Amino acid sequence: MTKFWTLLTALHTGAGPVVMLVYPLYASVVAMETATKVDDEQWLSYWIIYSFLTLTELILQSLLEWIPIWYSVKLVFVAWLVLPQFHGAAFIYNRLIREQFKKHGVFPQHQSKPTKPTKPKILHSISPHREGHEARSH
Repeated sequence: MTKFWTLLTALHTGAGPVVMLVYPLYASVVAMETATKVDDEQWLSYWIIYSFLTLTELILQSLLEWIPIWYSVKLVFVAWLVLPQFHGAAFIYNRLIREQFKKHGVFPQHQSKPTKPTKPKILHSISPHREGHEARSH
């Protein structure tokens, strides 16, 4: 029974990096080389959510250590985000994150005349779409 438990632990430990990093990295590179934007949205959404999840874990680390099933719950959640049958990352982004960013005025405004930025100054200064910079095209 000890060998079985060791094998199960090793599989669980190896599954995390594969599900959370290796496969999304591979799929992101493939998505960048396709003409469609649907897969780009899925994988960019994934990395946004994964970043939020990682930051949340850093902040709540001492609390999460007391939840023994946290890593398993996280692994199942990330698998749902990653698996192409579900497109979970795009779903979460479109239903939750996009709405919060819209609500707080973080998105750049598309206006015909240049006006003062509506974003907080710090967000305007670090925005990838500042004036004079063109967005990367496929």
